[in-house]
Amino acid sequence: MKILKTMLGLGAAFAVTLSSAAAFAEGYPERTITMVVPFSAGGPTDTVARLVAESMSKDLGQQIVVENVGGAGGTLGAGRVAAAPADGYTVLLHHIGMATSATLYRKLAYDTLNAFEYVGLVTDVPMTIVARKDLEPTDLKGLIDYMKANKDTVTVANAGIGAASHLCGMLLMSAIDTPLVTVPYKGTGPAMTDLLGGQVDIMCDQTTNTTKQIQGGTIKAYAVTSPARLDVLPDVPTAAEGGLADFQVGIWHGIYAPKGTPTEAVERLSRALQVALKDQNVAARFAELGTAPSSEADATPAALKAKLESEIARWKPVIEAAGQFAD
Repeated sequence: MKILKTMLGLGAAFAVTLSSAAAFAEGYPERTITMVVPFSAGGPTDTVARLVAESMSKDLGQQIVVENVGGAGGTLGAGRVAAAPADGYTVLLHHIGMATSATLYRKLAYDTLNAFEYVGLVTDVPMTIVARKDLEPTDLKGLIDYMKANKDTVTVANAGIGAASHLCGMLLMSAIDTPLVTVPYKGTGPAMTDLLGGQVDIMCDQTTNTTKQIQGGTIKAYAVTSPARLDVLPDVPTAAEGGLADFQVGIWHGIYAPKGTPTEAVERLSRALQVALKDQNVAARFAELGTAPSSEADATPAALKAKLESEIARWKPVIEAAGQFAD
């Protein structure tokens, strides 16, 4: 009899749990969702976030508000989301820095692989190797020779430790086996401003930040880091064409939620992301910026988790070899 009562009790508890989950799924979301971008407003990751957030909001029936929480190479914003209530109303849109920070920072306030739920991949943005418009070399081979010959004076700008431009700059120096003078800024905006003004020589940054300047002729483009030339920049050769055969890097973006966020909320967010990435307006704007939406198969929790794990493994030896760590 006691066994029967226990089984009935467990069955009732299980039924309540299922009922609660169903109610949550049916009602979610019931209010505004905050999407944290761990970089400054107006930067390339912020641009991606705002395009996706606007379209996801339409599918969810509730607004997604983008909040910029910059600092420490994206780790402050990521840490904030990791510590946020796991209720589906706070999410993080981060780029490849989510993977590299696991090695780059000696101390993190969160466990990169285990502090989040995974929603899905958003896009994979190619990088461009660019320079002030009056830099002497005319092609990538000439630029490489120039950097090697002037390694003590050539300046490479980046948006701060952990930023996409910092990571690409490290990879570039590794590829040519030549250390250069790095100049970190507090964001992509000021780094680009000084490149435009000729105060720094080179930068390696996302097409979402450089395409308009390249098209306008205000900076000089030497290469894109994609396997093939980009439709939006047809005259810019690939790095492989310029002599860097293995220099391919994209700055992928993904959406995360705090660990413990209900599965129903994660799945609903993932579905909204998939709908957003099929939005013709989103695809058109991404194309203008030299990128494309992730596929439906990639805009899933499993795909993002696999990507993060593989990228942590890929970047760890590059960062350790460069010896550029942050506390």
